[in-house]
Amino acid sequence: ASAGMAVRAAWRWLQDPCVVARFQKLCGLEEDAAAAATAAAAAPCEEGETRSNDIASSRKARHRRPGAAPDHGDPQPPRHGPHSGTVTDELHQEPSRSSIMQLPRRRNSLSQEVHTQAFVVRRRALHYLFVLGTELGNETFYITFFPFLFWNVDALVARRIIMVWVWVMFLGQSAKDLLRWPRPASPPVIKVEVFYDSEYGMPSTHAMSGTALPFAIFALTLGRFEYPVVLGLALACCWCLLVCLSRLYMGMHSILDVVVGVLCSVAILSVLLPSLETLDSLVTTHMYTPDRIILVHVAAALAAFTLDGWSTSRGDTAQILAVGAGVASGSRANRLLGLLATTQAPPERLPLPVLPGLPQLPGALVRTIARVLLGSAILLATKAALKSTSIPLACWLFSIPGDDVSVARRHAQVELPYRFITYGAVGFSAACLVPCAFSLVGLS
Repeated sequence: ASAGMAVRAAWRWLQDPCVVARFQKLCGLEEDAAAAATAAAAAPCEEGETRSNDIASSRKARHRRPGAAPDHGDPQPPRHGPHSGTVTDELHQEPSRSSIMQLPRRRNSLSQEVHTQAFVVRRRALHYLFVLGTELGNETFYITFFPFLFWNVDALVARRIIMVWVWVMFLGQSAKDLLRWPRPASPPVIKVEVFYDSEYGMPSTHAMSGTALPFAIFALTLGRFEYPVVLGLALACCWCLLVCLSRLYMGMHSILDVVVGVLCSVAILSVLLPSLETLDSLVTTHMYTPDRIILVHVAAALAAFTLDGWSTSRGDTAQILAVGAGVASGSRANRLLGLLATTQAPPERLPLPVLPGLPQLPGALVRTIARVLLGSAILLATKAALKSTSIPLACWLFSIPGDDVSVARRHAQVELPYRFITYGAVGFSAACLVPCAFSLVGLS
């Protein structure tokens, strides 16, 4: 009985939002209620704000625990919004009112919510460190890191890392929509981030990717590259710890969300890592790989879209699966075109040095920069062209009004084709078209 009580007490403590709030305060983050009220009163009413409040209310209802009584009271202005799109951040180092720096309000481009919570940052170095940590699980990082691996490190490692990432994120996002556990209550937690606040909290997919990526990279490069094992393991641990702590600092997760995310990643890695060589061989050699991979990934995305109502997680899940399908198809095309030998090191050259020798370093640096610039230009052009055409095309095909893109994208008939067409092409380009361009201009 005492053991059961201890387990229940530990469970409650791990879920307690007050613990997260205390961690935020320890890191120098505090709410500035007076500045928040001033900012909210001074903020001009904008077109679409009524609809934003309706969206916030519907999200609040989605996140209410089963059996909880609905809130019939007069709603207060949202003090904590969703995350990278609707916040007024208040940063200052001293209690003095004159030292407060007010940043422009940020709007969530999909939910249109505007966040007006003000907060005080007393330890800016920690704040920016945790902002960096949380960016290690966002699209900007993925769309720069994975192509860099493909073009400048080793395509074999990149392909296998993306396999791990796709299934870790798909399972994590699906688990969120199945469990439907809300994020930590605010207050007492300060929501520093806003974009993903419309999603559920359990498990933390940032913690899952922040565990899976560094340790998969460590496992896949060990013996393939020359570097101290202790250094590689230490970097993987630091990456994981930074991402996990950043999710607490941002107010997005409880400790339990983060711990479960880490444990889920460990379980998935234990199954996937021993199978990666077989899966990779199947992807690059089987004649029907593109058809089957695309069908499997589309089916997985359709399944994810049926788990719950609209949230940013649906589009993110489809986007991740689309990238995986595009990379797999591009890797198969590389095999057919004879480009695999130019994008990954042959076994007889292993292990590879992490950096070239000093005489070769300037030339290697110039080639790396040239690859990144040319490859990024191709990917950005691909994304822009297909995004601008796929959304209107889907709206036209399914007779959905396309005047307001953020509203149109709440329909699966628009969001799913847009994500798969656009990001599938981005994945295919990163794995195949960009290496082809490198061969044409002598950058292979």
